[in-house]
Amino acid sequence: MEKKRNLYLSNTPIEEARQIFLSEVQKIMSPRYECIPVAEALNRVTKSAVYAKYNSPGYSTAAMDGAAVLAEETLGASEIHPLRLPAGHFDHINTGNILPPSRDAVIMAEDIIEPEDGSIQISAPAVPWQNVRQIGENIVSGEMILPSRHTIRSIDIGMLLEAGIEKIDVVQKPRAAILPTGSEIAEPGTELKPGEIIDSNSRMFENMVTEVGGIPHRCPATEDDPNLIRHAILNAVDSHDVVLINAGTSKGTKDFTVDVLRELGKVLVHGVAVKPGKPVILAIVRGKPVIGLPGYSVSAYIGFINFVTPLLEYLGSRISTQLEKVSAVISRRLISSLKYEEYVRVKVGLVDDRIVATPLTRGAGAAMSLVRSDGFLVIPQSSEGIEAGEEVTVQLYRPLHELKNTAVIIGSHDLILDVMNDMMGASYQNLYLSSTHVGSMGGLMSLKRREAHIAPTHLLDESSGIYNIPIIKKMFHEPMILVKGVERIQGLMVPKGNPLHIEKIPDIIGKKYINRQRGAGTRVLLDYKLKELGISADEIDGYDREANTHTAVAVAVQSGNADVGMGVLSAANAMDLDFIEVGVEEYDFAIPKRYLEIPVIKAFLEILKSEEFHRKLDEMGGYGYSKSGTIIEINETD
Repeated sequence: MEKKRNLYLSNTPIEEARQIFLSEVQKIMSPRYECIPVAEALNRVTKSAVYAKYNSPGYSTAAMDGAAVLAEETLGASEIHPLRLPAGHFDHINTGNILPPSRDAVIMAEDIIEPEDGSIQISAPAVPWQNVRQIGENIVSGEMILPSRHTIRSIDIGMLLEAGIEKIDVVQKPRAAILPTGSEIAEPGTELKPGEIIDSNSRMFENMVTEVGGIPHRCPATEDDPNLIRHAILNAVDSHDVVLINAGTSKGTKDFTVDVLRELGKVLVHGVAVKPGKPVILAIVRGKPVIGLPGYSVSAYIGFINFVTPLLEYLGSRISTQLEKVSAVISRRLISSLKYEEYVRVKVGLVDDRIVATPLTRGAGAAMSLVRSDGFLVIPQSSEGIEAGEEVTVQLYRPLHELKNTAVIIGSHDLILDVMNDMMGASYQNLYLSSTHVGSMGGLMSLKRREAHIAPTHLLDESSGIYNIPIIKKMFHEPMILVKGVERIQGLMVPKGNPLHIEKIPDIIGKKYINRQRGAGTRVLLDYKLKELGISADEIDGYDREANTHTAVAVAVQSGNADVGMGVLSAANAMDLDFIEVGVEEYDFAIPKRYLEIPVIKAFLEILKSEEFHRKLDEMGGYGYSKSGTIIEINETD
């Protein structure tokens, strides 16, 4: 069959061509899903958010070799007056061993002298939960392990299994057929005849498909015969999600691809405004996308990254990543030992044209910080640490373009931040949330230092009884906005059945309490209530015992490591605890007004107002959202 000269090669702008193609594909195809064992899930993409079934560790364990003791029995020990603990008042224990129920601290072996009478001698008192890994220190039952559309890494698999997840719903890998065409094509390793060329492009495509998360299938080379090309395309379309045709896409006398595709389906674009790589064909055949790529290797590569890569990313719910190093400003001082080279996990974001790195938990047992981190920095062995504001080099787990589209959230913790993060990933392509929990005051300080875009806060002004606005007016001298978040119920979390009959705040006196960290709005609320009742913090056993999140407080109560703690109703519900309401508070978001036009901030505000978000709040319980997304302007005249 002799081919008529093709006169339809166009010069469509590349962005327009991609939009035309992907819009058409999205009308006829969506990502598909399957359930697979977690152990086989490396590099797969989650269908939906995954939540922990178990606490990790599931019991309190020793973090050091030494002796398990009851801290109150060690009071008074000093180097001048060492304290002797007789047998029966301590237990020898190794790292990882279960802490006996009658003990609440571990003294390191190197700090113990052991006479031959079976006793031990110590020269410093222990404090409760010293050198102890508490229940749920790494993972709390019910907390989100991974959000939807997350590419699963090796560390994620470890955490999923540790959290009791054995199977997981993931996006199916798109299957791509690769059809090399051309009578001159020869297989690698064969002796070339005059006019023949090695088929290298199809092997390149195989690996590029794999890199983007697809499953490649290279078909045998097809000669320049329209009937053979037609048959090969139809076979490939019937058994694959995507078909890639290499060569025969231009307007030469033996370029049959576009005519065959017009005959079999719909050609959306033939020719794009890029050099090299113009003769690209974008078509739909029998409800499947077909892409014709030029024969020259460079042109083929450019066509692939511009059209095949985004197509496979869409079908695989995947965004390709590329690790890189960046210079960043560290948000707080890091002290390190001269004895070690230390790897510090960090959250990273772009704030006011500065890349800011915020350190996460540094403990060896805090493996979830690897899941949550955006990268790491290395403190050299010869360094004592890094000062706040110092420039550091960060090795990124995420590509830099993601950081530029990330809203950096630092401040008070609430479970709704995980929900919003999940919704952002599912609803807004290439927009992200990054949250770090340091308490309301810590978040506002980060905002003031230009280390964050958003500070979640619920600070009550004692003199006026107003939440958040007075402290923002006092701290900031630039136009600010307060975005109303949720009304949430704060109260006392106690074990199911309330065995100690705690009904009000005075009842926590004499009980084992667990508090939030300094600067947390929940702690400010407790202090306000204690002051109202004339109760001194010294009367609260455990007032100085701190947890960084509501879920950490809840799991301490659930496990019996504490009798009571204050937190939000949603955390109590998640841990199946009883709850005594203390009051309704306002959990809002402080944002400098200059950030309002940033796309990710706009998306954040849209989520707050959305019906889907409100439905999720109803499912969690303990939240009101009548004012969610309302903007209050502050310091407008400054």
